[in-house]
Amino acid sequence: MLCELSLTLERERPAYAVHGNMLHYVKDRFLRQLDFNSSKDVAVMQLRSGSKFPVFNMSYNPAENAVLLCTRASNLENSTYDLYTIPKDADSQNPDAPEGKRSSGLTAVWVARNRFAVLDRMHSLLIKNLKNEITKKVQVPNCDEIFYAGTGNLLLRDADSITLFDVQQKRTLASVKISKVKYVIWSADMSHVALLAKHAIVICNRKLDALCNIHENIRVKSGAWDESGVFIYTTSNHIKYAVTTGDHGIIRTLDLPIYVTRVKGNNVYCLDRECRPRVLTIDPTEFKFKLALINRKYDEVLHMVRNAKLVGQSIIAYLQKKGYPEVALHFVKDEKTRFSLALECGNIEIALEAAKALDDKNCWEKLGEVALLQGNHQIVEMCYQRTKNFDKLSFLYLITGNLEKLRKMMKIAEIRKDMSGHYQNALYLGDVSERVRILKNCGQKSLAYLTAATHGLDEEAESLKETFDPEKETIPDIDPNAKLLQPPAPIMPLDTNWPLLTVSKGFFEGTIASKGKGGALAADIDIDTVGTEGWGEDAELQLDEDGFVEATEGLGDDALGKGQEEGGGWDVEEDLELPPELDISPGAAGGAEDGFFVPPTKGTSPSQIWCNNSQLPVDHILAGSFETAMRLLHDQVGVIQFGPYKQLFLQTYARGRTTYQALPCLPSMYGYPNRNWKDAGLKNGVPAVGLKLNDLIQRLQLCYQLTTVGKFEEAVEKFRSILLSVPLLVVDNKQEIAEAQQLITICREYIVGLSMEIERKKLPKETLEQQKRICEMAAYFTHSNLQPVHMILVLRTALNLFFKLKNFKTAATFARRLLELGPKPEVAQQTRKILSACEKNPTDAYQLNYDMHNPFDICAASYRPIYRGKPVEKCPLSGACYSPEFKGQICRVTTVTEIGKDVIGLRISPLQFR
Repeated sequence: MLCELSLTLERERPAYAVHGNMLHYVKDRFLRQLDFNSSKDVAVMQLRSGSKFPVFNMSYNPAENAVLLCTRASNLENSTYDLYTIPKDADSQNPDAPEGKRSSGLTAVWVARNRFAVLDRMHSLLIKNLKNEITKKVQVPNCDEIFYAGTGNLLLRDADSITLFDVQQKRTLASVKISKVKYVIWSADMSHVALLAKHAIVICNRKLDALCNIHENIRVKSGAWDESGVFIYTTSNHIKYAVTTGDHGIIRTLDLPIYVTRVKGNNVYCLDRECRPRVLTIDPTEFKFKLALINRKYDEVLHMVRNAKLVGQSIIAYLQKKGYPEVALHFVKDEKTRFSLALECGNIEIALEAAKALDDKNCWEKLGEVALLQGNHQIVEMCYQRTKNFDKLSFLYLITGNLEKLRKMMKIAEIRKDMSGHYQNALYLGDVSERVRILKNCGQKSLAYLTAATHGLDEEAESLKETFDPEKETIPDIDPNAKLLQPPAPIMPLDTNWPLLTVSKGFFEGTIASKGKGGALAADIDIDTVGTEGWGEDAELQLDEDGFVEATEGLGDDALGKGQEEGGGWDVEEDLELPPELDISPGAAGGAEDGFFVPPTKGTSPSQIWCNNSQLPVDHILAGSFETAMRLLHDQVGVIQFGPYKQLFLQTYARGRTTYQALPCLPSMYGYPNRNWKDAGLKNGVPAVGLKLNDLIQRLQLCYQLTTVGKFEEAVEKFRSILLSVPLLVVDNKQEIAEAQQLITICREYIVGLSMEIERKKLPKETLEQQKRICEMAAYFTHSNLQPVHMILVLRTALNLFFKLKNFKTAATFARRLLELGPKPEVAQQTRKILSACEKNPTDAYQLNYDMHNPFDICAASYRPIYRGKPVEKCPLSGACYSPEFKGQICRVTTVTEIGKDVIGLRISPLQFR
């Protein structure tokens, strides 16, 4: 089989610069110019030859029509830049080759129309003029790269941040945390900037306030700003968009990587790998819809809803997530989805329409629950009727005081031969005679007699008494102290639904109303007729017969001027002069009049806000979202067996809320403590975490003590508990991240070593091969990274075993290592004696599978060495090493992760997502 291997030997990304409608780019040692409007592509200048490295980047000066071309050598100290002035009258067939001014420097960037800045090989900043002469030197903070940031300003890059620096005033203006920025792309008005790293994008405003962070699993290639303020960027195989609020998504896929130069309308202008200009078409509907929603341009939202094919689960989910289920409600046609959205935003009317269309019992039950919460007992009644829930229907009639319908329910129960329901309704109504009849009919003669006698129905009681057989039946005694239990009579039956809060109309309903009902009225009604018909209805005194006179009485038959004729009673001056600033548009006054009740949307719970704001597993556990927490642990550290995590999950979740009692008669209420409580606000909270790194470090000391006293199995369990707890930490800085990773390493070394020691002690010692295997495992243990006190114990064990096996040469090395650790005097004395004996006969009696001079890792499953250069698989959490045949199995160290699984990596700090 033949395989083709492709290696990129030269830098793929072309050097280019965009200004207005022109693109300048370097191709085949020529500087070319592309007019976006006319697609005219010409070579304007031939570049100076001599450099064996391609042009790294370009900075264009439109004022002087000059360019700076930077070349980055493999040895950075040999990097150079060239300053060219582009000829005004270029011959595209035979372009000139003007002499450029070449100097050494890592990067050169224009900072004014006749000045540019150079970062030299010593990482200091030089300001030069158009003659390539140094005009001044500027002291800047430590940096390894510079980027353009507008006239007089630069962006300085260091290891983990970008700094905005004022060259003229020589001071730092702002900074933002992001590591290893590769490219900086400013919007046309310089109001926003996108900072592109290898796998991350940070969008900031002019003051470098971070507006959003986007993490990509695939390398970010390029980007450009859309004219509407959306950042369009490319990865190796996708064109994507990012809105400044953090929303991002895929626009289309790519066959090969491209480098975006400009975005306008539906067109993406770009250069491919061969540096050929291309134009790709995209569909901007999705991000323009989200942008209009974010910017509250509701007319555009309505237009897109009506004219674009936006219907899709992703858009519906987005609207629900952003708190606009009522928007999705107006363009979703599927009745089931409409029903769910209507319930979510509390729109009972639309939910009722959808329920009628679906006519599903489950839908009626859900609608009944939501309607009951709103106090809409009329719809609750309908739902109970549709589901034939007679018990709840009877109770509803009881609590609303509707005795007439309650009697009908009693009759229905009798027809259905539902004795229990029949009797229950009789109890609700306080109908004693009916209860006696029911008990009598169902054969409960004694209860029927007691009921009649106790409630004073003497005739009925006597007739029942006569039916008793004195010889076989005993007539029950009547309690003389019995008290009457009668349901209270409803004083004010509830005929209407519970009153609700008056809330303002939602924007979407308002837009529809203004475009529909309000717009139609404005077009069809003559303003001159308003005083007759519309106001006339409110003015008529339609009074009843309780002594009040009808409005027409006293005015006469012609009081309103017969028909629609205007009378002279209204003394209105139509030509009143008003100041021009009080001019009001015709539709402005109708907003408050044509509104109807819109229920308030249900807010987002604090636990859901926690999940939305964090990608750390512990935050999802504290929020109670175990499923997403498991998904994050699976993706980040490869957990596939969650049984051992059950107790940790429950303990962590128990710390997520506080509880307090407001009133004795009410259930306890919950509080949701935030760790960023100072700036959490309503939507930016993340939960307070009870488990701290210092807690695990303190628990580590107990593990050390157990190891010292030889309780290996207990120590392994404690080490494993610490190891599994590390992914549930939240730390604030890189030092703590490093300490947490070091803690994992310590736990892994001890778990592997102690597990191997436990296994070694279980091995039999009868044969020579078994003894050799015991010595090998003891020798491997000496290569674990342990505390000195424990390493002394391990070396003593290995020394004794090898001395007994008569492998004196290897035993001597263990003795020397032991003495270097400075053991107790009595131990040192015994070790010197053994060493002296070994040096007299420095040979090994038996050949073992152990080479102390060849570095190796210990396979945590087979406890055999994996020497350097051999294939190895690792646990994604602990880093424990395994032979390739164990790939895909459960890690022996963690007992929860999959060996060799490809994962994102441990994430315990928000810094790791920047």
